[in-house]
Amino acid sequence: MRDRQGRVPEERTLRQSIALLKTSAKLLLGGLLLCAGMAWAQPAASGPRAEALGSANLRAAATIESPIVGEIRAGSNYPVIGRSEFYPWLLLGEPGSLLPKGWVYETLVVLDGSLQRVPLSLAVVNESPPTALPAAEIAEPGASTTPAPTASAWTVSGVVRGEVNIRHGPGIDYPRAGVAAAGDRFEISGYHTQFPWLRIVYPASANGQAWIARDLLEVNGDIFSAAPVSQARFALPPATATPQVVRAVGIGGNAPAPLEPAFAALSEDLWLLLLEAGFDPQTSRFGALYVQDLQTRQAFTFGDDIAFSGTSLSKIAILARLYETLNAPPSLAMATDMLNTMICSENAATNRLLSAVGAGNVWLGAQSVSDFLARQGWERSFLSAPFTTIGTPEPPPFPISAPQTSADQLKAQPDLFNQLTAAEAGALLGAIYNCAYGSSHPLGAGLEGRECRQMLHVMSNNTVDALLKSGVPADTRVAHKHGWIPDTHGNSALFFTPGGDYVIAMLLFQPDWLDFQESLPLFAEVSRRVYNYFNPQQPFFEEREWTIPDVNSCNFFGDALAVDIMQWQWDK
Repeated sequence: MRDRQGRVPEERTLRQSIALLKTSAKLLLGGLLLCAGMAWAQPAASGPRAEALGSANLRAAATIESPIVGEIRAGSNYPVIGRSEFYPWLLLGEPGSLLPKGWVYETLVVLDGSLQRVPLSLAVVNESPPTALPAAEIAEPGASTTPAPTASAWTVSGVVRGEVNIRHGPGIDYPRAGVAAAGDRFEISGYHTQFPWLRIVYPASANGQAWIARDLLEVNGDIFSAAPVSQARFALPPATATPQVVRAVGIGGNAPAPLEPAFAALSEDLWLLLLEAGFDPQTSRFGALYVQDLQTRQAFTFGDDIAFSGTSLSKIAILARLYETLNAPPSLAMATDMLNTMICSENAATNRLLSAVGAGNVWLGAQSVSDFLARQGWERSFLSAPFTTIGTPEPPPFPISAPQTSADQLKAQPDLFNQLTAAEAGALLGAIYNCAYGSSHPLGAGLEGRECRQMLHVMSNNTVDALLKSGVPADTRVAHKHGWIPDTHGNSALFFTPGGDYVIAMLLFQPDWLDFQESLPLFAEVSRRVYNYFNPQQPFFEEREWTIPDVNSCNFFGDALAVDIMQWQWDK
C-alpha cells in the first residue's frame, strides 16, 4: 500500500492467518450510537461471509445501544446481507434462509469477500433478547441486563454526524462541555429560537444540559415539539479543578521527583502547544510526549497511558536485544542489516535480525524482544510478530497472542502485535545513553558500554532529517529512530547539545490519515522549544527545511559505514 504521495508507508507487523487472529484478538467497543429503521430486502444467496475473531454480540440495529439478539463465535461464518451506509456495521443473515440474524461491528469479524455489492440497510432485527445464551454470557455478573433505550424511547433525538464539541451554551464562544463521536445519539430537550443550536440531555454537565449546533446532528423527530429557548446569555458551570495531565516520571525504577520549576514550565508549554495544534486527547486526534534531562535525570510525560502502534520505533528494542546476545563484533552482513533496519526501516533486514536473536526463528526473536522489554519493567511495549515482508512467512512455532496491558489499547487503534507508549520508547533511549556513558548498566549485564555507544553511533547516522531532528541546528548530533504508518507518526531521539543531552519521544495519531504537512512542523517546533530550554544562551530560531530520503534508494550494502560498525568501539 502506498501513501498519498506514492510512497510506501512504514510497516505494521505481520498479521498472520485468520486462525491466529481468531484466538488472540480481544477488542472492546463503546460509544458508537447509531440509528436504524428501514425495510430490509433479501439479497442473493452468494456474497461475502463473516466470521467472528473470537466471540461477538449481535445487535438488533446498527448501534451499541441496541439490544443483544444473539452471538457469533469463531468457527462459524454467516452471510453478510446488509451494511450501514454511514458506520462500520454489518447485518448478518441465517446461513440457510438469509433472514436477518443481527448486526455486528465490522472490526469484530473476519470478512471473506467484497462488500461492494452488499445492499445498504437500516433493518431492525427482532429486539427480543436471545434465549439461546444464558445471561452470564451476555453481561458481567451483577450487571444490568435491561436493554438500553432505542431511538423510539425519546420524542426527539439527534445522531452526531462526525466528531463535534458539545458546548455549555448555544455558540462556539461557550466553553466545551465534552466531545461527541460520530454515531453518538442524544435526547434533544430544546431548540434555540434565534441561534441554530439544539439543547441536549447531557448528564456530564453540572445542570444536565448542553448544546450542539443543529447542522451537526441527524435529527429524528420534530425539533419544534421540544422546548423553545430564547434567552441570549447562559450561566457558565461552576469551575472545577483541571486534572493534572503532565506528570513527572521516575528513572530506572526510582520514584518520580518533583520537577524543577523551569522544567515544569517547559512541560506545560509543550502540552499547550499540542492542544493549540489540534491534538487534543478529548478528541480522536491526539499525541503523547516524553522528555528526559539526561543530566538531572528528571523526566515528564503526557499521554503515556495510551498504547500506539510501535511502527519502526520498536526496532530500537530489536537492536538493543541483538547487542545483548552478541559476544563478538557483528559480521559485515549483520552490520549491513543493522543499518538497513535502523536507517532505511527495511523489514526484510529487520526480520533477519529477529531471526538472529531467536536462534534462527523470527517468531522466537520477536518474543525475545518482548521479554527484553519486560525485564526492564516496560510492560506496555511488546512485539509479538515479525514485520510484514513480501512472500510467505514461516509459521509460528507456538500460538501467537495479542497481549493485554495496562495502557489504553483502543484509543489509538494500535497494531495488535506491535505496541509501545511514548514514555517507554523514550526511557529505552535514556537507558541506552546511561549504559553508554554512565557508571551503571541499567539494561543488564548482557550489554557493555561500548555496545551501547555503538547503538547510538548507528542511530546517529540516520539520514531522515525531519521530525524532531529538524527542530535543532543542522550540525547537532541526534541519535534517533523514525516510524510512521498512515494514522500514526512517531520519533524517538537522543540529542547531544552544548547545554546538555536529553531525550524526546513523541507520537501523534489521527484516525485513518495523518498529514505530514501537519505533523512534521509540530515535531520540529516541540524539538526547537526543548533545545532552547537546554541552550538558552544559544537559542535556535531558524526554520530549516526537512528532508526524508527516498526509501527505495536507501541501502547500505557495501557501504563503508557497515565496515565501521564491524569495528567501531569494540577495542575501546
